[in-house]
Amino acid sequence: MLALRSSGWALRGWKTIAAVVLLGGSLLVQAQPVGQVEFSRGVGFVQTPGQLPRTLSKGTALLEGDRLTTAQDSAAIIKLEDGTRMTLRPNSEMIMQKYQFKDGADDNAMVMQLLRGGFRAITGLISKDAPDAARIETANATVGIHGTDFDARLCAQDCKAESAKVSETPRANTVLAVAKLISAQGEITGIDYSGAKRKMVDGASVYPGDIVETGAVSKGVLVFRDESRMTLGASTRFKVDTFVFDDKNPNEGKFFVSLLRGSMRALTGLIGKGNTRNVGFTTDTATIGIRGTGLDLDCASEGSCSFFTWLGTIVVTPTGQTAMQTLQAGQGLFVSRTAIRPLTAPTLERLQRPDTVPVDMKQLFSSGGVSASDEGLFVYVRDGHVEVASASETLQLGRGETGVAANDGRSGRPLDMPLFIQADPIPMPNSRNPTLVGLVAEIKRQSSNLCR
Repeated sequence: MLALRSSGWALRGWKTIAAVVLLGGSLLVQAQPVGQVEFSRGVGFVQTPGQLPRTLSKGTALLEGDRLTTAQDSAAIIKLEDGTRMTLRPNSEMIMQKYQFKDGADDNAMVMQLLRGGFRAITGLISKDAPDAARIETANATVGIHGTDFDARLCAQDCKAESAKVSETPRANTVLAVAKLISAQGEITGIDYSGAKRKMVDGASVYPGDIVETGAVSKGVLVFRDESRMTLGASTRFKVDTFVFDDKNPNEGKFFVSLLRGSMRALTGLIGKGNTRNVGFTTDTATIGIRGTGLDLDCASEGSCSFFTWLGTIVVTPTGQTAMQTLQAGQGLFVSRTAIRPLTAPTLERLQRPDTVPVDMKQLFSSGGVSASDEGLFVYVRDGHVEVASASETLQLGRGETGVAANDGRSGRPLDMPLFIQADPIPMPNSRNPTLVGLVAEIKRQSSNLCR
């Protein structure tokens, strides 16, 4: 009997152990690493909720929910499973609030909470595959990451003090994009001069030489710096050939674009008002000059296009001909390789006219209203597209732009590049030798402060 009871106890014991092992396995599955530390300098810690802190050192595994902290004069470079790399700055604190990644999945997500300090980031597959899947949350604003290379930093007096130590002249905080996308619906793709493709969402930038393509059930509006607007229809391929604009001298601007296929409704802006000869549209069947106007171009069929003007005057020159046809508002022309005939009605009424689309030029392009010496969240975009959404407004930042969400609620682009960003000594997350980069930057900073 004793032996039987002992056997029963042993059996129950093994079941208990098995249950613990299974539970432990379940916990391990839930706490799988989402990345690791590639480089660290100085003192730093990482803490999983409910556990003791562990040293932030090379090879340290990172888990969803971890809080990362660096001390003064410390930094760390981390790499996440989707290829995202981040350099956590000195005196910073960040929580990996949510991280979910599986190659090819459509529910990937990355949410970081920045509590103080900042980081430099080169994002990976999560933000590139799903433009709305990655964001950074701060007390000042939420940063939407749309496949990009950028810096984010919460500044108090420390940033102003760092700028005061830099002897360089600040560069102008210029918007390099010629246009930005709004009212995007469906799949829209940008293609640069090298052929590299990127997904485009509201606020995405377009640069000289770029091609914009819309999907079969897609459309969107391009807003240009000179206030020109163009509604692109479905299955459209559009190219910015030349765009030169200085708001102080609009008469000297140039605006030349091509509709390679598809449809668009266009409203010309300040360049066209200043000098109509410096604005032109090209299609496969004709070139169009304008006289300050609104017009439709519909090249849905190969080898033929329809043109219609609803504001002002256009001049149509069929390909291979020198004779021009002038169209007043309410007139149109069909041009193919074999025929030319007048149109009495527009063909694109189903597509919204761009002059009826609300546009906030400030969030897209304007500078001012904030200063490089303000306290708050600073975001600098080296490449790609970042959206900075504060309580008051949303800034759409493209390549080379710096935006600020100040502590007092103001937001905007400072006129000049903040010097603490322009001369940042913190190594990039893809630096091959971050220790050497930091040392050289420190030597340069110290030598620039020597008495001469």
